[in-house]
Amino acid sequence: MSESTVLVLDAQPPEPPPRLGKLTGRARILHADASNLAGQLPLADVLLVWDFSSHAVRDAWPGEGARPRWVHTASAGVDHLMCPELAASDTVVTNARGVFDQPIAEYVAALVLAMAKDLPRTLDLQRERAWEHRETRRVGGTRACVVGTGPIGRAIAGTLKALGITTALVGRTARAGVHGPDDLDRLLTRADWVVCAAPLTDDTRGMFDARRFGVMQPSARFVNIGRGALVVEDDLVEALTKRWIAGAALDVFEQEPLPGDSPLWTAPGLLVSPHMSGDTVGWRDELGTQFVELYEQWSTGQPLANVVDKKRGYVPGH
Repeated sequence: MSESTVLVLDAQPPEPPPRLGKLTGRARILHADASNLAGQLPLADVLLVWDFSSHAVRDAWPGEGARPRWVHTASAGVDHLMCPELAASDTVVTNARGVFDQPIAEYVAALVLAMAKDLPRTLDLQRERAWEHRETRRVGGTRACVVGTGPIGRAIAGTLKALGITTALVGRTARAGVHGPDDLDRLLTRADWVVCAAPLTDDTRGMFDARRFGVMQPSARFVNIGRGALVVEDDLVEALTKRWIAGAALDVFEQEPLPGDSPLWTAPGLLVSPHMSGDTVGWRDELGTQFVELYEQWSTGQPLANVVDKKRGYVPGH
C-alpha cells in the first residue's frame, strides 16, 4: 500500500498528542480540531480520534467529499462519534478495547472497598481531628450485579469475585454465565453493589432511573463507570436524598466537566471523580502503541482487531 494519510483529531492542550513516530515514512500525519475537521476529512484515509471527549466527528461527518476508510477512537465507547451517515457507510470503526479493562476494574474495587470501609468519613474525621469509632462492612459474602459484559464488565466481575463477592453479569442477551435484561430487576433487588459498565445505546440510555433505584435494597451502593447518560442523574440525587439506596460513586456524567452548580456535588453518600477510572500512568502511550499496531494490520491488509458493530455501538463477541 502506498503512503496513507492519517488525520488526528487532537485533544485540547495541555493533553499531549499521540506518539506516532513509528509511522514516520509510512504515513502522512495531519492534525485537526473541531473547527477544521470537516474540511480535512476528504484528505484522510484514516481518522484517529485522539480527543475522545469531542463530538466533532458526529458533527463533521455528514457532508460532501470522500471520507476516511477507517476510523479509530482512543476510547472504549463510540457514542461520541457515531451518526447515521457514519453508521450507514462502509467505513470501519475500531476502538481502544483492551487498554482500560483492568485499570477500571481496579478502580471499581477501590470504590467498593472505600464505601464498605467508610473511608470518605474517616478522611473527613481526620481533617476535623475527631476520634469517632465506627463499624464497617465486610465485602466478602456480599452480592454484586455488573451490567455490561464487554471486557471491562468482565474484568470488574473477576476482580470483585477475587474479593469474595458473588457477582452476576447482565448483558444484552442471556447465555452461559450471563443474565439477560429480563433478569436485571430481580438481580437489583438482591445486590449489595450495582456496577454499570454498559455501552451507551438507544436501548441503554437512561436505564438507571427512579424505578430502578427504587427496586434496589436500601443498603445497596451504585457505581457508574460506563457513560453518564446511562443514569438519570436527577433520579439518582432523589434516591440518595430519600435514602432509597445507601450510596453511589460516579466517574462519568452527562455533562463533563461536571458544572459547579450540579446537585451531584452535594448529594448525600455520593463519590464524584472526574472520568479517571481507566487513566493510569502511561495510558496515553498504550493508546498510541495500540493504534500503531492496528495501523500495521490495516496497511498490510490483515483483518482489524476491535471492529465495532456500528449498529449496536460496541465490539461484539461477549
